[in-house]
Formats: sequence, C-alpha cells, structure tokens
Amino acid sequence: QVQLVESGGGLVQAGGSLKLSCAASGRTFSSYVMGWFRQAPGKEPEFVAGISGRGGKTLYADSVKGRFTISRDNTKNTVYLQMNSLKPEDTAVYYCAARGTIYSDSIYVRSDEYTYWGQGTQVTVSS
Repeated sequence: QVQLVESGGGLVQAGGSLKLSCAASGRTFSSYVMGWFRQAPGKEPEFVAGISGRGGKTLYADSVKGRFTISRDNTKNTVYLQMNSLKPEDTAVYYCAARGTIYSDSIYVRSDEYTYWGQGTQVTVSS
C-alpha cells in the first residue's frame, strides 16, 4: 500500500511558476513509476508527465513539454513537478499517481494504469 500526499498548489499569474511535490509512504519508492495528471472542471483526467522508477526516463504531454519538469528524489520518497511559464489553461486539480513495476524504464500514460492516487492539489493560473 502506498499513500501519496501532494502539496505546492496555489494561485499564480500567467507566466509564473509553481513547484508541486508528492510525498509517498513505503520503503520501495524506486520500484514505482510516478505520474502527474490534471483534471479541469468538466474534463477528463489528462496525463501531464511521468517518470520511471529510478528517474532515468521521463515523458511529457505535448501541452506542457518545455515548460514543466518532472523529477524524483528516491531518498526522500518524493516526486516533483516544476511548472514554469504557466498559462490559464494549466488551471486544474493536479494529482500524482503511482504504480509498482519490475521494469526499470516503464512509464504509463493512462490513468487506469496507475494503482495509487493522491488527493490532489489545486493550481489556478490567472490571466
């Protein structure tokens, strides 16, 4: 069982930056693929970024590529999402998700491929 707790959301003006954190419980954090998703009101959850267990591989949605950076610190059981050049369309509740894997380079992009989810943190970008 893995528990995930996100933090770092808030209100920011367009062009600004935020850094989200997701702290995970458990002893084998490096064996979990981590992902960030977001959901805006009335929309389906959207994959934002993913990172493999040891951090060697990352993947981004086209909408955030070049602006967002996912990273992880396995010594702190934490995954991060650095968000720069924020746009109003980035406004959403952001969730981190985890899935155990035996494959070191795996990344999953579908929400139904992840097992554990955090409670979400609101990000609001004003124009």
